[in-house]
Amino acid sequence: MISSAPPTRGLGPLRPLRRAFYARSSLEVAPDLLGRLLVRRTEEGEPLVARIVECEAYREDDPASHSFRGRTPRNAVMFGPPGHLYVYFTYGMHYCMNVVTGTEGAGSAVLLRAAEPLRGLDRMAAARGVHDPRRLCTGPARLTQAFGIARAQDGIDVTRPDALFIAPGTLADASAIQAAPRVGIRVATEQPWRFFVRDDPFVSAPRPLRARRGG
Repeated sequence: MISSAPPTRGLGPLRPLRRAFYARSSLEVAPDLLGRLLVRRTEEGEPLVARIVECEAYREDDPASHSFRGRTPRNAVMFGPPGHLYVYFTYGMHYCMNVVTGTEGAGSAVLLRAAEPLRGLDRMAAARGVHDPRRLCTGPARLTQAFGIARAQDGIDVTRPDALFIAPGTLADASAIQAAPRVGIRVATEQPWRFFVRDDPFVSAPRPLRARRGG
């Protein structure tokens, strides 16, 4: 049992953001996701909830994006309507999740990189095999593991309250949002399209470079 769980009061209504929220450029949606709440319904009743503190934007004209070379069976969800979940497998062992943005056919998305766990920490700890709250959702692979996200969730409509969605939460103050180059990519490294809450302890630390593209 985790005894140092963060407070959960004042989360606001756990209802999904509307599709219009995602029907914008990934560069607009990404910073606007900071402070929002990632929610997954569970059969046990209490949902898993985490506050998004870090994400990255990707576009079709972006060499670092999966959509750069066009539509494939793997990335088809990226070219669909906004407000859907795009899940991919990476490094032969991890899943990462993105929310599709822009207009249908645009091939843009925002990778969810890190979040502060707020509710359901015991279930997250069981899924992750760790108990330190700062290691539950700090990093894209840890986040999907904590929330039980795999390829089966690819294509979920996150504007519906059925399974997984993003709730309004409290948008991070603009003065606290920092933009920086994305991590773990080998091309388009000059673009400052990684957005995170400055000095937040749940933001992921940059890892050594490996061959990976974002969403």
